[in-house]
Amino acid sequence: MSAHNEGISGTDHDAGLLRAEDEVVGLASDLIRIDTTNTGDPETLVGERAAAEFVAAKLSEVGYDVTYVESGDHPGRGNVIARLPGADPTRGGLLVHGHLDVVPADPAEWSVHPFSGAVQDGYVWGRGAVDMKDMLAMSLAVARRLKRDGITPPRDVVFAFLADEEAGSFHGAQWLVDHRPELFEGCTEAISEVGGFSVTLKDGVRAYLVQSAEKGIRWLKLRVRARAGHGSMVHDDNAVTKLSEAVAKLGNHRFPLVLTDSVREFLAGVTEITGWDFPENDIEGAVAKLGNLSRIVGATLRDTANPTMLTAGYKHNVIPSVAEAAVDCRILPGREEAFDRELAELLGPDVEREWVGLPPVEAKFEGRIVDVMTASLLAEDPGAKALPYMMSGGTDAKSFSRLGMNCFGFAPLKLPADLDFAALFHGVDERVPVDALKFGTRVLDRFIRNS
Repeated sequence: MSAHNEGISGTDHDAGLLRAEDEVVGLASDLIRIDTTNTGDPETLVGERAAAEFVAAKLSEVGYDVTYVESGDHPGRGNVIARLPGADPTRGGLLVHGHLDVVPADPAEWSVHPFSGAVQDGYVWGRGAVDMKDMLAMSLAVARRLKRDGITPPRDVVFAFLADEEAGSFHGAQWLVDHRPELFEGCTEAISEVGGFSVTLKDGVRAYLVQSAEKGIRWLKLRVRARAGHGSMVHDDNAVTKLSEAVAKLGNHRFPLVLTDSVREFLAGVTEITGWDFPENDIEGAVAKLGNLSRIVGATLRDTANPTMLTAGYKHNVIPSVAEAAVDCRILPGREEAFDRELAELLGPDVEREWVGLPPVEAKFEGRIVDVMTASLLAEDPGAKALPYMMSGGTDAKSFSRLGMNCFGFAPLKLPADLDFAALFHGVDERVPVDALKFGTRVLDRFIRNS
C-alpha cells in the first residue's frame, strides 16, 4: 500500500523504515567526516563538492534522477536536488532542504576531533552534528527509504542539499532561487533546520519547537572618514575616535521590546503546559524562567545590533583617515523601517552605512502541514506538544520564501532533558544523540508520507 493511503497514527515499524533508522547514524557520521568548513574566503573552502557528490551517489544508488549544480563561476560549490513525484501533481509540493557546509572548528578545543564523526557515549560527535548534518542524514535516509520501497507520497517532494548557508547562501540557495527556480517548481511549503527539537518543561512534559519565523539579517559596515595625521599631534578630527563613539553607542543601545505573533503563540503554549505567566510589564524576567531556552526566546523579543569587528590604521604613530566597523544586526518581522530610523538617529549623518541583508520571514502556524507535523510527533512521543517559535538567526528559508513558500524549521529530535541544545550550535563538542537521530528519521518519514 502506498504511504498516502495509510493512517497517520498507525504503527509504521516496517522493514524499510527500520533499515532507514539503521543507516541514519552511519550517514551522519560519514557526512561529518567530510570537512565542509566554510570560512567565507574562497581560498580556504573545502569539501562542499565532495559532500554533494556523496549525497548524489547515495540518491542515485536507489534510483533518483539527481541534478548536480555548481553556482556560476565558483567551482566546487556543489548543490544537489532530487524530486520524488507525488500522487497528486496538482497539490503544492514540499521542499526538504539542508546545507552541506559547516563553520570552522579548532581541534585543540574538542574532546574528539571535530571531523571524526565519532559514535560514542550514545552520540554522534563532530562539527555539523546539529548544524545541520543530522537533518541531512535523516532526509537522505528517508529519501532513500521512500524510493527503495516504491512509496508514493501524497504530493511532490523535492530534496535539496545546498552549499554556502554559513556565509550567506550566495552560492547555494540564493543563487539557485535567482538562476534555477525551475528546480523548485510547484513547491509551496518547505522544511529545514533549527526546529522540531524537544525541550522538557514542567513535570517532564516535552514541547517540540517548530520554527515558524526568523529574524532578518543585516550585516552592517560602518565607516567614518576624517583627517589623517601624525599620532604625536593634537588632533580633534580622529576617525578612530568618532567610530569608537558610534560603535559604543550602538552596542549599548536597547531596541524596543516587541512581541510578534510567533512569540505570543509560543508563550501562550508554554503557559498552557506549565501555568507560568509571562506578563508584558516584565516579559524578560518571566522568559528567564525558561532556563537554557531563555537565550533563544530572549533574542526574539527585540532587534539587536552587536558590533563584531573593528578595522583602522596601519601604523602606531599614524592617525588614519578611515575607520570601519562590522555590526551584526538582527531585525524582527515588520520592524525594518523602524530599525532604519532608529539607526539613523543613533549614528548621525557622519557615519557611513552600507550592508548586505536578508529579510525576516514568518509563516502562520496553522493548516494541514502543522497538523501533520503535530500528529507525526505525537505518534512517536504521545503527550508531547508542538509549539511555534521564532529563531534569532537565519536559514535558507529566507531565499526560498522569495519563491512564495511557507517555510518551517522541522528537523525532529527527541532530546535528553538536561542537554543544552542551543549551546551546541557552532559550539565546541557539537554532538547529536543516536536515539534522537533514529526518532527524527521515524517522524520525518511519517510526516513526508502523510503531508
